[in-house]
Amino acid sequence: MAEGLFKQEFIEAGKLDSKISSAGLGALVGHPPDPKACQLMLEKGIDISGYRARQLNQEMIRKSELILVMESSQKNTIEEIEPTARGKIFRLGEWGRFDIPDPYQKEIHIFEKTLLSIEQGVSQWIKKL
Repeated sequence: MAEGLFKQEFIEAGKLDSKISSAGLGALVGHPPDPKACQLMLEKGIDISGYRARQLNQEMIRKSELILVMESSQKNTIEEIEPTARGKIFRLGEWGRFDIPDPYQKEIHIFEKTLLSIEQGVSQWIKKL
């Protein structure tokens, strides 16, 4: 959901030269997004159904200028995997000082709450970028 929202925001801001992608620490590689996430994003006019889960790796970490994570624990894990990434990893909710729990296998209302947090984080980051 975050990738889809960021891409939409960057298109609207005319920042088409930026590459935005997502990957997970425990990704179900090759799997599509949860149908609940797809439904909520379609309601916003963003189709994420073609996305497929990827596993974050050291090459991705090294090549990235900025890495946004959902939770503090993810930041710590990435820094353990690749210590040189320190200083370019932040929470999506960094500016609001909040973590965003994974809604995987939860009810739709949890996905809705998660999407609101993601929207808040994306909005705050767009202002900073």
